[in-house]
Amino acid sequence: MGFKIPEEVLSIANELQEAKYRAYLVGGCVRDLILEKEPKDWDVATDARPEEIQKMFPESVYENQFGTVGVKTESDDPKLRVIEITTFRIEGKYADKRHPDEIKFAKTIEEDLARRDFTINAIAIQPDGTIIDPFRGRDDIDAKVVRTVGAPEERFREDALRLMRAVRFAAELDFEIDLGTRRAIEKLSGELELISKERVRDELVKILETPNAAIGIILLEELNLWRSVFPYL
Repeated sequence: MGFKIPEEVLSIANELQEAKYRAYLVGGCVRDLILEKEPKDWDVATDARPEEIQKMFPESVYENQFGTVGVKTESDDPKLRVIEITTFRIEGKYADKRHPDEIKFAKTIEEDLARRDFTINAIAIQPDGTIIDPFRGRDDIDAKVVRTVGAPEERFREDALRLMRAVRFAAELDFEIDLGTRRAIEKLSGELELISKERVRDELVKILETPNAAIGIILLEELNLWRSVFPYL
């Protein structure tokens, strides 16, 4: 399968590789490429450390604790004006159910993909089009299934906002939620109350903006999430 990757993204990835670092496209842009949709944004993962990325790309911004450097381009396309490059990482426990207590840089793309939420978001593509898919995310895309990476309860206990993200992806992509993932959402639905109302609101808005918003609302009710989103209803 050939992927249409913008020159701005390829240029950054190739420059990292020429400097003897590894570089992969990751996240939602990979999922969208496989689905033959236009990505909303572009993310690159690498084994280069943030300070090394900044040396290579002086027109960049690094103002976070997650190892993400925003590299500015001169693209006319707003989606390509800043490409986010993130160092491979693994995450510690999530005491607040939303943010990892500790971030550690990893050595491989497989370690980085293992920390992600759903299999459909845990696929990487090299600049030459080679796909890295340790959790069989392409199979789930073909089957139109939303499934967690690893044990569902563990993924949702790490970050309770993923409970709503599962619903959003199901509605946005017109996918089914895997049975084991559904059962974990139903069991842990009350954990959503630990998430700030602002973050819950943002996810709800994204669900309402999908072409299948009604499906999303029905899923919120079926999975016992509605009471946490609208406790007074």
